[in-house]
Amino acid sequence: MSATITPVGPSDASDVPEPAADRGRTLLRRFARPGAAVLSGALLYLSFPPRPLWWLALPAFALLGWTLRGRRPRAGFGLGYLAGLGFLAPLLIWTGSFVGAGPWLALVAAEALFVGGTGLGIAVVSRLPAWPVWAAAVWVLGEAARARAPFGGFPWGKIAFGQAEGVFLPLAALGGTPVLGFAVALCGFGLYETVRVLRAYRASRVLPRGPLAAAALTVLVPVAGAFGSLPLVDDSAQDGTATVAAIQGNVPRLGLDFNDQRRAVLDNHARRTEQLAADVAAGKEPRPDFVLWPENSSDIDPYRNDDARLVIDRAVRAIGAPTVIGSVLTPDTGKLRNTLIEWDPRRGPVATYDKRHVQPFGEYIPLRPVVRLFNENVDRVSRDFGPGDKVGVFDLAGTKVGLATCYEAAFDWAVRDTVTHGAQLISVPSNNATFGRSEMTYQQLAMSRVRAVEHSRAVVVPVTSGVSAIIRPDGTIVEQSGMFTPAALVAEVPLRSTQTPATRMGTLPEAALVALALAGLGWSTTRGIRARRV
Repeated sequence: MSATITPVGPSDASDVPEPAADRGRTLLRRFARPGAAVLSGALLYLSFPPRPLWWLALPAFALLGWTLRGRRPRAGFGLGYLAGLGFLAPLLIWTGSFVGAGPWLALVAAEALFVGGTGLGIAVVSRLPAWPVWAAAVWVLGEAARARAPFGGFPWGKIAFGQAEGVFLPLAALGGTPVLGFAVALCGFGLYETVRVLRAYRASRVLPRGPLAAAALTVLVPVAGAFGSLPLVDDSAQDGTATVAAIQGNVPRLGLDFNDQRRAVLDNHARRTEQLAADVAAGKEPRPDFVLWPENSSDIDPYRNDDARLVIDRAVRAIGAPTVIGSVLTPDTGKLRNTLIEWDPRRGPVATYDKRHVQPFGEYIPLRPVVRLFNENVDRVSRDFGPGDKVGVFDLAGTKVGLATCYEAAFDWAVRDTVTHGAQLISVPSNNATFGRSEMTYQQLAMSRVRAVEHSRAVVVPVTSGVSAIIRPDGTIVEQSGMFTPAALVAEVPLRSTQTPATRMGTLPEAALVALALAGLGWSTTRGIRARRV
C-alpha cells in the first residue's frame, strides 16, 4: 500500500516571498529614473547664480538624457515634469518671499508643464540617429514656448541665463540666448551619449566608430563654436566713452508695503544723488555724463505732485547731468504706467518711456476674481498697469541709451529692439525690494551680463535695493553694490554701435532651432508609424 505525501507550504513558486534584497533592487529600478529626473533639475538650479557653477548644467543634461532616452512619450512627460519641479521650485522660490507658498507653488507647477512637454519631445526623438542634436533643439522649443505663453510668457530660467561666467557665453553674440542654450544642452546630452557608446564598446568589444564619432562631435562642436565666437566679444570704445552713474537709494524696510514707503524711497535716491554731487565737487568722483535711477525710485507721480517734482529737480540740478527717473504715472482714468522719465537739469522732464511688458500678477492681475479665491494679496494691486507701445531710447548728453525695465530684460525682443533703434548702451533699471534678500537680484544681474555679450553693449543695472552694477560689453562687472545698501556707482564705459550677428539675425536662430525640433518630432513619429505597420 503506497502512501501519498502532500507537500506542505506554497504550491506555486510565485507565492514564495521575494527576498528583501530583491525587493530593494526592484524599488531602486522603479525609482531610479524619477529620482534622476529630480536630481537633473536640481543640478540645473545649482548651475545658476549666485553660484559660479555654470558647468553643472552639463552633467544635469547628461543625467536628463539618461532619464529620458528610450522612454515612452507619457513617461517622458512625467519625468520631464519632475525635472521641471526639481529645477524651478528652488529657482523661483523668491516669488513667494512675502506672499506665501501658494503663488510660488502655483507658478512652479504651471511652468514645469512646459518642461514636462519638453521631456515628452526628447523621449520621442531619442531613438533617432544623432539624437542629442534633436533633443537639444526640442529643449529650445520648450523654452521658446515658455517665453511666450501664457500671459506673454515667463522666460525666467532659460539655460542661457545661467551661463554668464561659462565658456559658452560668446555664443550669445553669435545667435543669442537660443543658440547659447542649445549649445549647453547639446554638450550635456552629447556627454551622456559618449559614455553610453563607450559602455556598449566595453560590453561587446566592438568599437562603433560612427556612433562614437557622432557622440564626440556633439560635445566638441559646441565647445569649438564657443571658442570660435570669441572674436565677436569686443568691448572696445567704437564711439568713445561715457561716464555713467547708477544710483541705489535703498528702501526703509523689506516687504510688500514698498509703495507705502514711496516718499522715503524718493528721498533716499535724491539724497544719494546730492551726495554724489558733493563728492564730484570735492574731486572724489568723476563727473558723470548722465545718471540712472532705478525703477520705482519715485512712485509718486511728479507730474501730479509738486513736492515730488521739486525733490527730483533739486537732485538733478545738483548733479548737473541728465537723469533717468523711474516713476509711476497715475492718470485720472485708465491704467497706471510704469514710466522712465528723462529729467534735464535745466528743462525738467523732457521724454518718457512706458514699460512695454508689464508683469502679470505683479503689475496687473489676469483673471482677478478667480485668483482672489486663492490669494487675497492680489488686491494689493488695486489698479492695473498698462503697457507702453514705443521702444525706449533716450539721448542723454549725446549718448543713446536703450531702456529695458526690470522684467523686460528676460525677453529677447525687449532688449534687442533698443539696440536696433540705435542704443549705444543699455540700462536695466529694476526694483526688487519686494523679493527681500533672495537670489532673484543675482539671477537678474546674470541676465544683464548675457545681454551685454549678446548685443556687445555696456549694460547698467540701477536697482532700488538689490545688487546694482555696471557691466562692460564683454560681460565683466566693473562696479557692483551690496544688497540693501545706498550706493552711487560711477564708471567710464565704452560706447558701441556695431551689431552682433545675434542682434542682426533677431529671431532667426530660434526659429531655425524650433524648425529643427519640429522636423525631428515629425521624423520620429513617422518612423514609429511605419514600424507599427510592419
